[in-house]
Amino acid sequence: MRKLEHQNIVKLKYFFYSSGEKKDDLFLNLILEYIPETVYRVARHYSKQRQIIPALYIKLYMYQLFRALAYIHSLGVCHRDIKPQNLLLDPDSAVLKLCDFGSAKHLVRGEPNVSYICSRYYRAPELIFGATDYTTSIDVWSAGTVLAELLLGQPIFPGDSGVDQLVEIIKVLGTPTRDQIQQMNPNYTDFRFPQIRANPWQRVFRPRTPSEAVDLVSRLLEYTPNARLSPLQACAHTFFDELRHPNCKLPNGRSVPPIFDFSEQELRIEPNLNAALLPQNSARGASAAAVGSSSSSPVEASATAAGAPSGSASAVNTEPTSTDA
Repeated sequence: MRKLEHQNIVKLKYFFYSSGEKKDDLFLNLILEYIPETVYRVARHYSKQRQIIPALYIKLYMYQLFRALAYIHSLGVCHRDIKPQNLLLDPDSAVLKLCDFGSAKHLVRGEPNVSYICSRYYRAPELIFGATDYTTSIDVWSAGTVLAELLLGQPIFPGDSGVDQLVEIIKVLGTPTRDQIQQMNPNYTDFRFPQIRANPWQRVFRPRTPSEAVDLVSRLLEYTPNARLSPLQACAHTFFDELRHPNCKLPNGRSVPPIFDFSEQELRIEPNLNAALLPQNSARGASAAAVGSSSSSPVEASATAAGAPSGSASAVNTEPTSTDA
């Protein structure tokens, strides 16, 4: 955590070790900056009022989450426990900070990882299929489930167990094809699954849900890990265009937090996206637009909306938040 320096990641102020009751007990104590709320508690507040979080706040929260993910993924770090409880929030400024790196790991290609990781509702399907050579795209899936939850007012895949979690996913995405299963876990061989058609995404959400929001969810919740948008591709999606408007304000009248102050390091992650990421009214945005005017956005070229073709499958695994040995 000492190496992570980003405005959307909770800051480690200090740490120290302390002993316990037993002779060999040694505890690591972390002192973090104080952020008063979480996205989970804010979402519950609205849910109890039978309301949905205002769309602008959803956009702000998700945009900042994707920025945090883009940053840690560029360092090879996978969080592995993205969920509303781990998204700290200042309700007045709408600044979001990612916390709880207890399950995070620097992923190395070819090095096995535990599949029994990530809180169940937000767990990517490749983890349920027992994959151990997964990528940072598991965080993208989790972020997609968080976005869907904020739009719905409840979890999109509320499984009672690991196997039931896959059932909930199949109810929406349909049965994964053999090829999709192989993409999730090449070592998986049991393909006995009932054939269920994908549920159209428009039917999953409320009738008034913006089409841009539905489209973004569909591009995040893909069975095939490398078919999911990258965090910066998500930031460049049209769902967030309102935030790029020069007159955008919070519902309480305050200014939107500085969400476009990308560092040079961030702008080097996917430079072909910079023109789409930066507001055109900013000097950096105009410059990026001039440079990138001859190329099309990868977001526009990426796979069209949602669902999954029919196929067959099977599952294992249940609960989590263990770390690798």
